[in-house]
Amino acid sequence: MITLIAWSGSFMMVGASFMMGENRGLMLAIAGLTCLTVQAIHTRQINLIGLNIASIIGFSYTLMGA
Repeated sequence: MITLIAWSGSFMMVGASFMMGENRGLMLAIAGLTCLTVQAIHTRQINLIGLNIASIIGFSYTLMGA
């Protein structure tokens, strides 16, 4: 199940990279990073957990119209 979540997150991030200037790109990036964070938690990669959380916060901040 973790593998499916991780691959889904990766595909979401690839899709988001082509739409980053739009709200749907930011939302897709947040969803993708959330999935990748699940994988990072499972594999105990603390550095990636921190990076993903920081990116989620940044994308959320931008999405809210900062």
